[in-house]
Amino acid sequence: METAFLGGGCFWCLEAALRQLQGVESVISGYAGGQVANPDYSAVCSGTTGHAEVVQ
Repeated sequence: METAFLGGGCFWCLEAALRQLQGVESVISGYAGGQVANPDYSAVCSGTTGHAEVVQ
């Protein structure tokens, strides 16, 4: 099995699209990059943490 990390705006949209693809076994949403340890959704969306929303 191979693993990919993708960023493309809101992770909810990416997650839904990836779940439809044949061969995708699981999809996990999270954050990448940034300067804040363990950010929450509202902090990331504020644009102040430097994180990107991603899916694995």
